[in-house]
Amino acid sequence: MAASNKIMNARAVIETAPLQAQLGYTFKKIELLNQALTHRSHSKKNNERLEFLGDSILNCVVAEMLYERYSDLDEGDLSRVRANLVKQQALYEIAQTLSLSDYLRLGEGELKSGGFRRPSILADTLEAVTGAIFLDGGFDAAKNCLRKLYSIILANVDPKTLGKDDKTLLQECLQSYQLPLPTYNVTGTSGAAHNQQFEVECLIPNLKVSVKGEGASRRAAEQAAAKLALIAALKALPQALGKPKKTRSAKKKAAKKVATEEQLNLKLKG
Repeated sequence: MAASNKIMNARAVIETAPLQAQLGYTFKKIELLNQALTHRSHSKKNNERLEFLGDSILNCVVAEMLYERYSDLDEGDLSRVRANLVKQQALYEIAQTLSLSDYLRLGEGELKSGGFRRPSILADTLEAVTGAIFLDGGFDAAKNCLRKLYSIILANVDPKTLGKDDKTLLQECLQSYQLPLPTYNVTGTSGAAHNQQFEVECLIPNLKVSVKGEGASRRAAEQAAAKLALIAALKALPQALGKPKKTRSAKKKAAKKVATEEQLNLKLKG
């Protein structure tokens, strides 16, 4: 991969026909696409301004898609879902489906350090490509391209859980059964002061759940413990209490989140 990237970065013009086919858009001014694929380490005429433009267009298009798709979500939930769909990790994953790393034009130093694999560079490049499509074909062209790229993601996203951390999901699950909130206790620390590891226990006495999680901070350890506690709670609830009293079951939402987290890779941790 590194060798092929060296060759591509050495060329003044990159063969982008396969990329345009994947985007579903053919550029009239190919120099716009070439600029969108050019990192600042490569030359002064790079993709930073296109990235700025594409960021705004991407936010607008995703907002419109969510507004149309989820008529029952309020402003806060729409904002939460949008933030998680346009953050770096989501854009990086879309960039990977397009194999953007094969088309990047990087400076020699950035290339040697593995810049073509860096999530921030690939996410920024996707925004720049969006800006290039807008300048070349207008807003509708950019919108159609983004709708295509996001269609599969939106088909698998649960808007009720996307972007919520494990402590929040656990809390909502327990509240739906009118159970007391879990307690978190630091049970141990290890490592040097500058590189500590925390161990936190999460307790749900009513369900006889006691699990421990570890992390580089107390907050991270609590989240790790909450994730394990949520899985344990979902297993214990049917036997312990039966069906939840709420019509819209937080248990169902939490279970879906746990089941699809690895597949989507869009937990997009906040």
